[in-house]
Order: sequence, then structure tokens, then C-alpha cells
Amino acid sequence: MAWELDAFAGSLGGRSPATARAYVGDVEGFVAWAERGGPRTPCDVDRVLLRRYLAFLTTRRYATTTVARRAAALRCYFSWLHRRGAIDADPARYLSAPGGRSRLPRVLERRELAVLLDGAGTADGEPGRQDRAANPAAAALRARDDAVLELLYGCGLRVAELCDLDVGDVDLRSRTLTVWGKGGRERRVPMHDRCAELLAHWLDEGRPALLGEGAPPGAVFLNRRSRRLGPRDVRRVLDRRSPVPTHPHALRHSFATHLLDGGADLRVVQELLGHASLQTTQVYTHVSKDRLLSVHGATHPRA
Repeated sequence: MAWELDAFAGSLGGRSPATARAYVGDVEGFVAWAERGGPRTPCDVDRVLLRRYLAFLTTRRYATTTVARRAAALRCYFSWLHRRGAIDADPARYLSAPGGRSRLPRVLERRELAVLLDGAGTADGEPGRQDRAANPAAAALRARDDAVLELLYGCGLRVAELCDLDVGDVDLRSRTLTVWGKGGRERRVPMHDRCAELLAHWLDEGRPALLGEGAPPGAVFLNRRSRRLGPRDVRRVLDRRSPVPTHPHALRHSFATHLLDGGADLRVVQELLGHASLQTTQVYTHVSKDRLLSVHGATHPRA
């Protein structure tokens, strides 16, 4: 095909599966839009057309982060075509998304986290304690949900990293996880005692109850259909358990902010989160206002 989308998808092997899927979908969306206006091959695309496309997304009220990701996908795609010699010039080389006000991450309050991590979890029809005792599958799901939420907050994992965990990535003896982050970067993440305890309980007693025909043998977390747990499954867990509307990534934000509030070094937080650049981690210094005020009051001679 003229746009070579299958070959482009194959070129994204070094990126996380979630990013690769998003980039391919983003380019497919652009191709569908472009072909309605006339261009039939990448050679027909110029910088003006790309800018028109981003403006089109903006007028359709797409989120600023979504437009920025689509611009990144197009830069990646046309750069790949140019390196292969499929196009003479790269029209997306200096393409940037329209600017906009960035939204600071929402950090969960300690009270909200206590309900989320330690609450009864009976909202939206989830079985209560007596029902779970009589229903092994319900008990297994509760054990899974407890471990999932504790890992998201206790280890600061991205939801895709959690869903991609395999049993071989878990070392309960040393209380560490081997996590594969964005760009295929590997890192070792420590677990606190409660986190390791809940994960061990899930692996020993909960997971066997959900193992069914066709279940992926290595997957740490499974859904009720014996398939690998997906991001949407995790979102449903949060919808059942959280006392306030929230998102899985809010637990990662809360993890980082609470570490900084407790005095953790920014470089350490960067390593724990798996950020390639310290600039990405620095957003949490804006979130942690209590920590900033505390340090200022304790150290400035005129405070």
C-alpha cells in the first residue's frame, strides 16, 4: 500500500506496545482525513497539510495532549519514510502541536487513598465479604484488585507496565519487580512489605482460581475471562473502589508527589518512575506545594 502502514507498525518494535498501537492509530486517522481531501500517497503531503490537520483536530476539541501525541506520531512516521528513501523531504521535521495550558496531575489525598486501598470495595455490585467467602472467584478478584491498586500506588507503575508484568518479572524474595517501560527501558522497582504481601497472596491463592483455558501462562494479572488484564479492566477496578472519580495514572502521580513530600531526592524519583529525562519528573515539583512551603519555611533565613 502507498502509505506502508504495516511496515511502519513493524518499525516501532523499540517502543512500548501501547505507544506503538497509539502511533499506528494516529497515522491511520491522518491518512483517512488526508485522502478525503485528495492526497493519495505520502509524497503528496506537505507541511501546510500537516498544520491544517492539527488545526482540524483542535477545532474538534481534541485534548491538547492528544493533538501533541498525534503530532509526535506524524513526526515519527514521516521521519521513518524519509530514512527509507520513500520521500525526498520530511514535511513533519519541525512539526509541533499548538500550545495550550498544561494540566497538573491530580494527586489523591491520604484519606482517599485509605478508602481506595483499604476499603471494603463493595460498590457497584462487587460481592461483599460473606459472598466472597462462598465464591472463590469473587475472593480471587478481590485479591487481584488489592494487589493491582497497591502496585500502582506503592511502585508508581504505569498502567501498561502493570498489565505487561509476567511472573518471571516478580522477585518476592528481594521484593523487587523488573519493569519494562517506554522505549523498552528496563528498571528494577522495589516493593514495600504490604505490596509484596498482597502480590504473593494473589499469586498463591487468587491467580490459580482465574486460570482457565487459553490463559497466558506468564501473565501476572488476569481478568475474569482468564485473559491478561488490560488497561480498561484496571479502570473498572478503580471505578468500583475509588471514593472519587480518578484515573490509574493519578496513583502514579500520587506516588511521586508523596515521595517528594517525604524528602526524596528528585533524581531518585526519576529512577523509580523510569523517566528518561529529569525534566519530565520536575512536573511533580510544581504539584508538591506543601513540600515547597515546608522547606522554604524551615530553611530561608527570613521565612
